[in-house]
Amino acid sequence: MDYSKGQRADRLAAEYVLGTLRGRARRRFEDLLQAHPALRTAVADWQRRLTQLVEAVPAVEPPPQVWQRIERRLFPAPERGGFWRRLGLWQGATAFAAMAALALGLLLSQPAPVQPPVVVVLDASAAAATAGLQSASFVASVSADGRSLVLKPLGGVRLDAKRALELWAVPAQGAPRSLGLVSGEQATTVLRTKLLKDTAAFAVSVEPEGGSPTGAPTGPIVSVGKLQL
Repeated sequence: MDYSKGQRADRLAAEYVLGTLRGRARRRFEDLLQAHPALRTAVADWQRRLTQLVEAVPAVEPPPQVWQRIERRLFPAPERGGFWRRLGLWQGATAFAAMAALALGLLLSQPAPVQPPVVVVLDASAAAATAGLQSASFVASVSADGRSLVLKPLGGVRLDAKRALELWAVPAQGAPRSLGLVSGEQATTVLRTKLLKDTAAFAVSVEPEGGSPTGAPTGPIVSVGKLQL
């Protein structure tokens, strides 16, 4: 499905913010938010619109009979003066239950907050200059659920056709894991599961065309960024 089309993204975002998108469809939409900037923009726009609408509506104090009807519905008075009435607790319990019900309804009507991504800056290393790369700096944005990563070059890295850049997830101990080839001139999206698990840093290395032939970095590490959670 093409989520770059404004009308489709706007419709789904409206249903999500209003709470009418439910169940499996809502969970899938929340997963897609991490990988589709158009959807995130549409959600933020609808949240802003509804917030302005709510703020424009003056608060209205409900009439006493409304609370009385709620009390009778939740705690009908027992015949001959029942347990709650004799103890004088039913009024307090009714008010608490009504407030809890209203609070729960308000909570359920609110869209689930979109957690901010984890941002890691990969600075150019000393090996970058040796490799002839003067601006090998990147910024990586990892979704909070660790399912997607967007790597953007800060200055632009140009390589000849026989060399490529490869991104690595570096654990505190053990061998780095390849996350695939990335571009030095435009943003690259990486989709993996558990990108943040056992990851202490991200690194970019220069490899032969097609990537490392060994499954480990073979060329100079030109950019490194430590993960701080």
